[in-house]
Amino acid sequence: MQEKVREFAFTQRDFDYLREIANRRTGIVVGEDKFDMFYSRLSRRVRKLGLRSFSDYCELIRTEPSECEVLELINSITTNLTSFFRENHHFDYLKQRVLPELVERNRMARRINVWSAGCSTGEEPYSIAISMREALPDIEEWQIGLLASDIDSRVLAQAASAVYPMDRINGISQPCLRRWFQKGRGGNSGMVRVKPEVSKMVKFRQVNLMDSWSLEAPLDVIFCRNVIIYFDKRSKAILMNRYADALHDGGFLFIGHSESLFRLTDRFELIGNTVYRKKA
Repeated sequence: MQEKVREFAFTQRDFDYLREIANRRTGIVVGEDKFDMFYSRLSRRVRKLGLRSFSDYCELIRTEPSECEVLELINSITTNLTSFFRENHHFDYLKQRVLPELVERNRMARRINVWSAGCSTGEEPYSIAISMREALPDIEEWQIGLLASDIDSRVLAQAASAVYPMDRINGISQPCLRRWFQKGRGGNSGMVRVKPEVSKMVKFRQVNLMDSWSLEAPLDVIFCRNVIIYFDKRSKAILMNRYADALHDGGFLFIGHSESLFRLTDRFELIGNTVYRKKA
């Protein structure tokens, strides 16, 4: 088989070093099948930095004291596939089952705390915020803590802008669009903005789930969907137990449709389609 002609030399040793760095910093397991993906995404960095090869890039990461380039590496290789109301049954469950229960449970404190962990470009936390506004007619009388985090600083900046291309709202009902989105005009034609009453609810923060992190208050709900699928079993177990520590007893955890807590922790019970409750 003819070897691929590449702009920059990229060896198995380079790949092994870079994916080991990625695993150490994020818990993401990178298989052999990601060799070409690493080259494709990281060759842009090699080119931009004026380096001659990936071995030079590895040496830069190895010797750079600030570790700024490690963050660029993570930003380049993490996957940011998302959409508004992705796995819509979760948002139906949030509105119909979870929020009514939290309203009763938290009636005295009148506060609900939610975390969208691995929020990517923001569609998930804005979908949560819309669901909360639709389910809670007196929401202005409540303190809503809605934290959205990601490891990738670039997608967080995009998320905080609350502006999206028109094709990102495909599949959303017209009543929902009219109520919660604004169409761009003039120079912003072809774009939509999440309305301020929704976007103001979300606080964005850069978080590496494998680092030490702390939250201001115990949580009622955590969304961590299609994130742990990339982690090794040990990292998954550590993270799920830290989520349990962060949640109130009886708090809710939403994970992705292809994910499971089986043999990771015994601190949650399955109550819905990839919806879990923390045991008391």
